[in-house]
Amino acid sequence: MIKKKRISQIENNRYFLKNDWDIIIVAILLFCSTHLFSQNGTLKVHLRGVAESKISIIPLNGIYALKPILEKDSIKNNQVVTITIPASELPGEFVVRFDYKEKASSTPYPSEKEMILTKADVEIWVNPPYCNNSDSTWYQKNEKENTVHLNFTKENSLKKQQIMLLKNFLSSYDDTKSAMYQKGLKDYEKNRNEYNTWLKNQISENKQLFFSHSISFQYIPKLNFKGNEMEKIESLITHYFDGIDFNDDLLMQTKGLKEFVNSYVNIYGSISFNEKLKDSLFTMCGKRAIEKASLGSPKMYGWMVDYFYTGYEAYNIKPGMQMLESHINNPNCLTSKKLEIIKRLDGMKTLTVGTLSPNFTLQTSDNTPFIFHEYTSTKKYTLLLFWSADCSHCIQLVEELSKWMTDNESKIEVIAVSLDETETELIAWNTMKKNLSGWKHLNPAGGISSKIANDYFILSTPSMFVVDSSEDKISFIPKSIAELNDFLSK
Repeated sequence: MIKKKRISQIENNRYFLKNDWDIIIVAILLFCSTHLFSQNGTLKVHLRGVAESKISIIPLNGIYALKPILEKDSIKNNQVVTITIPASELPGEFVVRFDYKEKASSTPYPSEKEMILTKADVEIWVNPPYCNNSDSTWYQKNEKENTVHLNFTKENSLKKQQIMLLKNFLSSYDDTKSAMYQKGLKDYEKNRNEYNTWLKNQISENKQLFFSHSISFQYIPKLNFKGNEMEKIESLITHYFDGIDFNDDLLMQTKGLKEFVNSYVNIYGSISFNEKLKDSLFTMCGKRAIEKASLGSPKMYGWMVDYFYTGYEAYNIKPGMQMLESHINNPNCLTSKKLEIIKRLDGMKTLTVGTLSPNFTLQTSDNTPFIFHEYTSTKKYTLLLFWSADCSHCIQLVEELSKWMTDNESKIEVIAVSLDETETELIAWNTMKKNLSGWKHLNPAGGISSKIANDYFILSTPSMFVVDSSEDKISFIPKSIAELNDFLSK
């Protein structure tokens, strides 16, 4: 459709061109350009060694991360199947999963192989039980991405292991003035610099391969061994991103970027000793990381903002969310979460302790209207819980809350608003709510996009509000059962 539209535009404006040959040349160039950027990739699998198998393609990154995007069922022994990978998912890192039967009557058994797939066609001969054994599973001759990546991984492991041994020695050695320590420190710095130079050369030598964009995550930053424990941590934080090129947009398509930033966040987590300090440190963590990313491409800048928004939203870190406000208004920040961040900031200003809770009307399971502000509760407080039976965090919270309520049902009443929508989600919700007797269960049409979810600025679940039953005002916004318990104990 796009190709036809572009060619039609050329024909309608042909007076801009010298003759018909110009039209043909431009049309061919446009067609080739469109074809180049929309080119799919193919994975050709030769199945061997088992009776049959289902083959699933699972991305390790992106919006479909860890979910099968393609499946081929009942592939027989010695059968060849070609799987077309959408261009939108390429290049990327995938798990190719085999649910195989050794015999036709056997129960399927899983095996998985990680694989880099690009727009270059890949052909592989696979014996599923031994899919990670090079003697039983191999790529076509001259395959580069996965073969070169595997060789790099082996060599990198050996090189890095030696440096890590020296690092452990320096970190645990007490006499920092001894000749042995000074020699170890000198050797460490020499080896670290040589290793980082080797990484840089590997990136340059393999720059045509997608895997090269993951190499920089192996960079070993400078570390202040002579400082105390906090000075060492601060040194690590300061130099953590030294090896990262934030102008490289392909970093976003690697699974390593999220893992790399997760490790950075965990450094701050290791020194967070209470809730107040945690909020402060994680806000500082995001501020530093985002400022580093802002010096790179707009896409990488936006990715970093999105990453920290997701974390701040999940753990209700309000100072962190407020910190993001200056970045979402920066035209160089290509965040996909701008509307969600604005909505959360508006919610933080609107839904505060002491304000009137938004009223709502929903149908109960017996089709009678439930009007929140007209409902009369016998308890002093009402806990308004937004959750989903398809959310693991929600399930954990609901199970904890159910047990907690056995000793606290005289203090508070639970109105549980399910934001489940799909048939599978609703089945799970109906099953779970049978074990949550004494709660009032509601399910608005539209789920997370419903009016009640918008009125309460719900962007993720679970979310809780403690409402004064007599005044309908928000009394507390707990993050956990522990906080809820502390509030009711006062």
